[in-house]
Amino acid sequence: MSFVRAASRVGRAGVRAPATRAGPIAWTAQRPFSVSAARASDAHAEETFEEFTARYEKEFDKVNDVFELQRNLNNCFAYDLVPSPSVIVSALRAARRVNDFPSAVRVFEGIKFKVENKGQYEEYLVELEPIREELGIPLKETMYPE
Repeated sequence: MSFVRAASRVGRAGVRAPATRAGPIAWTAQRPFSVSAARASDAHAEETFEEFTARYEKEFDKVNDVFELQRNLNNCFAYDLVPSPSVIVSALRAARRVNDFPSAVRVFEGIKFKVENKGQYEEYLVELEPIREELGIPLKETMYPE
């Protein structure tokens, strides 16, 4: 019965809201959505590059389906840095494990987009050449020359 009384108070004009609420918002909405999102992103705010690398290597090692792989790739490439070659190797092995050839090719497109210049991209290609050969992952440039 107290719920009905509380609901009727909200509907009447001129009745002040209880002190626990800031305004005429729903009883269940205690805080805006962005507050919880900010807390989640603050968890990794002070993360070093080595911690980032270890975290994503572990994440890619746990991948069991294409959705997880693509979600982890999106999250990994969303940062303002280029993932280390060890993270890329873990991602490529995960793509092979879930049999997702397009994502494996797109990893190299992501690297090409994230690096500052063509020389850095070439260094990544040289470093990752053995894993590309082992898994049979061609580059988009070789499949579709301009």
